[in-house]
Amino acid sequence: FGPKGDITQKGYEKKRSKLLQAYLPHTPGNTHTLFYQAAYGFYCRRIPVTPSSSSSSSSRYQRRRSTGTRDERYRSDVHSEAVQAALERHSERKMAVLLPSKRQSLIGQTSMDTYTPPDSSSGSDAEGSLGRAGGVSVDSWISRALHGSPSTSSSSSSHSNSSANAARLAETNMHSYGSKNACKYSQGSVPVSSRVSAKIQQLVNTLKRPKRRPLREFFVEDFEELLEVQQPDPSLPRPEGAESTPIQGEELNGLKNCPASLEAALLRWGAIAPKAPCLTTTHSNAKQPYTLTYGKLWSKSLKLAYNLLHKLGSKQEPIIHPGDRVALVYPNNDPAAFMVAFYGCLLAEVVPVPIEVPLTKKDAGSQQIGFLLGSCGVGVALTSDACHKGLPKSASGDVMQFKGWPKLLWVLTDSKHLSKPPREWFPLIKDANNDTAYIEYKTCKDGSVLGITVTRMAMLTHCQTLTHTCGYSEAETMVNVLDFKKGIGLWHSVQMSVLNMLHVVSVPYALMKVNPLSWIQKVCQYKAKVACVKSRDLHWALIAYKDQSDTNMSSLRMLLVADGSNPWSISSCDAFLNVFQSMGLRSEVICPCAGSPEALTVAVRRSGLPGGRGVLSMTNLSHGVIRVDNGEKLSVLTLQDVGTAMPGAMVCVVKLEGVPQLCKTDEIGEICVSSVATGTSYYGLTGMSKNTFEVCPVACDSGLVSDCVFVRSGLLGFVGPGGMIFISGTLEGLMQVGGRKHNADDIIATALAVEPMKFIYRGRTVVFSVNVLYDERIVLVAEQRPDSTEEESNQWMSRVLQAIDGIHQVGVYCLALVPANTLPKTPLGGIHLSETKQLFLEGALHPCSILMCPHSCITNLPKPRQKQPEVGPASVMVGNLVAGKRMAQASGRDLSHMEDNEQFLFLSEVLQWRAQTTPDHILYTLINSRGAIGSSLTCLQLHKRAEKIATLLYERGQLRDGDHVALVYPPGLDLIAAFYGSLYAGCIPITVRPPHPQNISTTLPTVKMILEVSRSVCVMTTQAISKLLKSRDASVAVDFKSWPPILETDDLPKRRCPLLYKPCDPDSLAYLDFSVSTTGMLAGVKMSHNATSALCRSVKLQCELYPSREVAVCLDPYCGLGFVLWCLCSVYAGQQSVLISPMDLEVNPALWLQSVSQFKVRDTFCSYSVMELCTRSLSSLTDSLKARGMDLTRVRSCVVVAEERPRVALTQSFCKLFKDVGLHPRAVSTAFGCRVNLAVCLQGTSGPDPTTVYVDMRALRHDRVRLVERGSPHSLALMESGKILPGVRIIIANPETKGPIGDSHLGEIWVHSPQNASGYFTVFGEENVRSDHFGARLSFGDTQTVWARTGYLGFLRRTDLTDASGERHDALYVVGALDEVMELRGMKYHPIDIETSIIRAHRNITECAVFTWTNLLVVVVELDGSEQEALDLVPMVTNVVLEEHYLIVGVVVVVDSGVIPINSRGEKQRMHLRDGFLADQLDPIYVAYNM
Repeated sequence: FGPKGDITQKGYEKKRSKLLQAYLPHTPGNTHTLFYQAAYGFYCRRIPVTPSSSSSSSSRYQRRRSTGTRDERYRSDVHSEAVQAALERHSERKMAVLLPSKRQSLIGQTSMDTYTPPDSSSGSDAEGSLGRAGGVSVDSWISRALHGSPSTSSSSSSHSNSSANAARLAETNMHSYGSKNACKYSQGSVPVSSRVSAKIQQLVNTLKRPKRRPLREFFVEDFEELLEVQQPDPSLPRPEGAESTPIQGEELNGLKNCPASLEAALLRWGAIAPKAPCLTTTHSNAKQPYTLTYGKLWSKSLKLAYNLLHKLGSKQEPIIHPGDRVALVYPNNDPAAFMVAFYGCLLAEVVPVPIEVPLTKKDAGSQQIGFLLGSCGVGVALTSDACHKGLPKSASGDVMQFKGWPKLLWVLTDSKHLSKPPREWFPLIKDANNDTAYIEYKTCKDGSVLGITVTRMAMLTHCQTLTHTCGYSEAETMVNVLDFKKGIGLWHSVQMSVLNMLHVVSVPYALMKVNPLSWIQKVCQYKAKVACVKSRDLHWALIAYKDQSDTNMSSLRMLLVADGSNPWSISSCDAFLNVFQSMGLRSEVICPCAGSPEALTVAVRRSGLPGGRGVLSMTNLSHGVIRVDNGEKLSVLTLQDVGTAMPGAMVCVVKLEGVPQLCKTDEIGEICVSSVATGTSYYGLTGMSKNTFEVCPVACDSGLVSDCVFVRSGLLGFVGPGGMIFISGTLEGLMQVGGRKHNADDIIATALAVEPMKFIYRGRTVVFSVNVLYDERIVLVAEQRPDSTEEESNQWMSRVLQAIDGIHQVGVYCLALVPANTLPKTPLGGIHLSETKQLFLEGALHPCSILMCPHSCITNLPKPRQKQPEVGPASVMVGNLVAGKRMAQASGRDLSHMEDNEQFLFLSEVLQWRAQTTPDHILYTLINSRGAIGSSLTCLQLHKRAEKIATLLYERGQLRDGDHVALVYPPGLDLIAAFYGSLYAGCIPITVRPPHPQNISTTLPTVKMILEVSRSVCVMTTQAISKLLKSRDASVAVDFKSWPPILETDDLPKRRCPLLYKPCDPDSLAYLDFSVSTTGMLAGVKMSHNATSALCRSVKLQCELYPSREVAVCLDPYCGLGFVLWCLCSVYAGQQSVLISPMDLEVNPALWLQSVSQFKVRDTFCSYSVMELCTRSLSSLTDSLKARGMDLTRVRSCVVVAEERPRVALTQSFCKLFKDVGLHPRAVSTAFGCRVNLAVCLQGTSGPDPTTVYVDMRALRHDRVRLVERGSPHSLALMESGKILPGVRIIIANPETKGPIGDSHLGEIWVHSPQNASGYFTVFGEENVRSDHFGARLSFGDTQTVWARTGYLGFLRRTDLTDASGERHDALYVVGALDEVMELRGMKYHPIDIETSIIRAHRNITECAVFTWTNLLVVVVELDGSEQEALDLVPMVTNVVLEEHYLIVGVVVVVDSGVIPINSRGEKQRMHLRDGFLADQLDPIYVAYNM
């Protein structure tokens, strides 16, 4: 979203302010603050609010707040106007944000049932409106959003008019980039033919104009693939002030007559003023408030202390000793019971650990609380009777054991459950000392919970400093709305109140929800002098206030705002003052304060003193520099002071990173405090405690600033003029993105300023950062209103992105919307940050809308590789020779030795010879799906059947020599007989997979296409398949009349053929082998008689096949090595083949391995799809298979027949799983074949075991091979693809220059062998492109040899092993198909590598496929789960591809299981998938377009 053209930052700022001048209203502020930058730093002056400005502002505020219920912690009129101005700027530029498309069922399913009904304050209406979201087409919305037209479209289906949509998008691009650019881009655009492709085209065009200047591209040599490092910009703002100095608070003079400890204070007031009220609490349901007097507090605390020490356990072995830790578990509506428990513990010298009440077994953060209790050694939990009844119970009636919690003894502290102490028993009241008084818990950014120990001396001193600063006097009344268990609520309403005998009126959270004005009513009723509130309570009171005439707040001398250090609380304070000033509220009464669990109270603004303000530039703050805003007003942050240092304390500001060095006066840092009144350590964590509680700040000359140690407060800010402390944020909310610091609260404020009333449910928004690719990335999660439509969601998300970019100049990496009330909550109802972040990182957030923006956020990708002028092949060869590297070439054994049957050149002659010499020798045994022998064929039976089929072809088919015959048979013996029958008749057979009866509409056209391409004049098949071809369903897909003549071979003629065909030319065609490659190309290769015999011979030699051997084959018998092993090898070598149809494994997954075990087979062949089916289906059945007698110990070679890179993970899983039934891992290997040579490598029986190497994946992207250790980062395991077959020569060549290359480079595998196919019969649609595949010659070196190009990339490695001939063994490693290589950012990626990463990313991803389209990476993932979980996959997929491959995913498509097409060999058909995606045929659950 950057400005047009490349301009400097300064010029850009100038241009922006000029553009915005018209849109920036001059806001009448409530408080005018003048900030002057002087030599020292700042000077500030507060001008009091005048009544006239007050009333006008008041009426304006009331107008605003009547419209909705936004979270007013973050409300600021000035900021809202700035956000609107930023959005205005974006709308002028007509920024196109691409919207996701969602399946209609998914939109409908987010029904009202999934939401809890919002209470009255959420202002929801029209509950049924959610269902309408499905009606509006996403496309019409894009059009309206981009052109600003009114919402007038009628509801339409999700498949809208594509061409009109494309035209609209093209027009949009013209608007976006100007006509000149639009023309330039449209020339290179792909024609838009569908909804999806139109969206991608729009995304492509959007990305062609990058947000920032493009990186300077250059070639990165070898492996120096460093991430782009942002160079420091000399024009960035830097701190220029003098070094700051620590500020010293005033002396803490001993308060007159002050008790020596809090227990002593309690004893004093309990004795001299027992009737004085200590605490009044109102339950939301109780009629009368309950008042606890000081006398009662003393007696109850005394009773509890006695019972803790003497009534738990036995006299000899009491459970609790002084100094032990106990948990205090009290609800927020029972401060009286908590206070009794707290002081009871102090009297018993036991350490209380106040925690929240666990409401359910799976409370957010509950496990971490349990870890804290365990580490503190807590074994006893104190609670009240009412609270105990509400705790979750187990079946036995005891309190449930919460996850991660230690075993606790629950003790009820109500008086009726306690014994009265004897008269002579009295606790020892000591002076305050350095023993631990209590432990306060704190939840960190990462979700871990720490316990901060506070000593008795620190607690007393803290109370004294608060008394001194806030001017407390005896018997004053205080109204408290804060949580009394921790922080400011605990310090003021429980500890300091007892020191000064205050009367605290507690207003519980539950009552505030029902009646937000209740705290103001209590102030009026009790004429309270002090009120402790949060800015949220001020806001709620304003919303509920309806001009009640009896409100009088003149009694208040101090309104303590607990979160006054949050810059976004100012607007609530101002608005509250404007409304209630006329009711006696004085401006100087409002006292913001700052505190943290570690440093306790850092500062409080004294009542009656005027405050200071500063309007600071947010851009400069992001660089850690303080600059007064220069009038731009778009990106500003208003800060108010929180007073000066506390009495007896010293405050300094230190740098955030590295050594705790003092900041400069105009630099933001962390506030550190040195005082007696601070925490002392994190319980049990010495190292962390030292870093936080024992900080020794140093000056720029490295000298210590003070002899005292300081405590880090976790608050960020600076010390302004007059020693006033300003807080700009917290360390917990800090996010460092691209070298700049942003505060989560500031981002939330901007998001909420974008149409908050309409959209966010009760302002529930959370912002956090996640680490992706070595930098933090901003994630924003919000709960949307239950009645929000899909259209509103998309509009809001795009506006929020623009607003945050405009105000903060930072990109949001991910924006997720979840249904209302679904985010994990804190005990007081806020969003639990770390749990939400954890859900996001685990992919368990279940958003209903998501928008990822990696393109605009990720600016540190590795530099793209630029292609250099290609080095000539001669130079490469010479270079390798000079470097001492061998050229990558290898060969298998010689084929010189001849045997009996090798005198025959033709397979038909071999079969006739076997029928004469060994007529009863069984060649084939077919196993049925039940595991029994279905049928078998001897040499003579096969010969006779083949003769009859030849007769059928002559007589009924009227075929001549050389005619092409299609054999459409299921896997079995009929196919074999038909093949040899065709050879006997002199016809050319083509084996074709029959159509699938359940999926006839898609499989039948493929059969018809192969028949047409192969020019088959006749079809031979069984009666059942012939019937299927004539069925009504088949006729819908393919007209039956268009088929060539069909011959059924069930009833063969009785008489045999008078004369068998004898081929004369060994180079003539034997059969055609048709197959669909992984790139979706249908290719038929011509196999001559010579090549067929040579192939059978080399397989026979490699696997040592003889008539006495048995081999089990579980492969598809239609193409490649599968067909050779099923139909040809047994006839050639004479071994008995046990045939198992892979289709039968779907019914009986154990069939293959049971047959191998039953027939005691030593050699077996399978495919990856068979291996995967066995691994998946039999994983839990190995014990039962072993019990049923399965034994695989005799298997010496289990070969996976594949035309791809060996699948290492699957092979290892298979070996590990079936190790229990005797399978040796060394037996399992992979063969490699391709279209030009059906079998290049095959492990065989002799020779070294297959080897596995680990290569650097980043090097492979540059076509280099670099071996690394196992487990190295970016390592990729590659398994050898078997041994090179006899008679085969291999060379690795550069696919572009066709020159030979060294073995340290990745190149194309070229093969020279007598078994190479003769050429393509036809390549459907690509006849010319592939002409050199069979007749390639090297451009340098051996230029005479004719090679066949396999189309696969790989490399050769000479190993330390020796082969059968005693030579060192050369291993071939296949990396991937050349056609599938994706070139992105100048580097080469193999889809399988990216897919492997993606499948690991989330448990619900069952399968995935990736492909590119116009330089965009598209990822299709199959979801195994409910459609509600579909959107969880989008960030997980984007993250993992960025982290592991340094690539940005352009489109994520979530589909149902089984959508990704897979061929019979188990290989993904990525190009078919791509075509389906672009034609919008996938019916995706969700399509996310990453911006």
